[in-house]
Amino acid sequence: MLGFDEPIRAVIIGATGGIGDAFVRAITQDDANQVWATARNTASLRTQPTHASQVDITDEDSLVRLARELSEVDYHPNFIINCTGVLHTREFGPERTWRHFDIDVMRSVFDVNAFGVGLIGKHLIPLVPRSGRSVFASISARVGSIADNRLGGWYSYRASKAAQNMFIKGLSIEAKMRWPELACVALHPGTVQSQLSAPFTSRVPAEKLFTPEQSCTYLCTVIEALKPADSGNFYAWDGQPIPF
Repeated sequence: MLGFDEPIRAVIIGATGGIGDAFVRAITQDDANQVWATARNTASLRTQPTHASQVDITDEDSLVRLARELSEVDYHPNFIINCTGVLHTREFGPERTWRHFDIDVMRSVFDVNAFGVGLIGKHLIPLVPRSGRSVFASISARVGSIADNRLGGWYSYRASKAAQNMFIKGLSIEAKMRWPELACVALHPGTVQSQLSAPFTSRVPAEKLFTPEQSCTYLCTVIEALKPADSGNFYAWDGQPIPF
């Protein structure tokens, strides 16, 4: 599974979301694999992983604790995937015009979609084995492509996902010297049925609206095909590269 010829030792960040939970279920189907799942509230985990830790990626101390927990039991992940993200909450939605800009909202969106991703890389990539296949993936979004932005709007979400993509690119470059077999990539999961997308899917054709399980299956196929030379790139659910 996922292109590994050895048991998977996964860390899934944001395992209570639709895609995160789907990855937990997919990987734990094989008893040889292990999943260390994280969530802000582990009581909300729908699928029981091998291990679980409470983590808020906007709180660096919680990532420090996670890295310490992994190290203490000699858990060296060969697959790390970040499935967190924020587009809207009850308090705010994506900006349709610059008149909607609010600095506190913008900061909170960047904290999750960009800065948190950098912190995950800072604390978890050093735990990855130096040899053998390994993958660090983060769920991004096609709307984070600057080259593909033709409609405007959704300013903070677009900009934070573009920033996430740059973090992924930078992490891939820095990691290459010490982890030459690591593929560090951003992934677009398609439009997925979730709380994040629910208010914006009424006009999406049924065939282009994926269940979390469908999206996970497609992304697993993309991940399986990854090679170290693909590190630093951005791929859609169908394996097609997306321009930054």
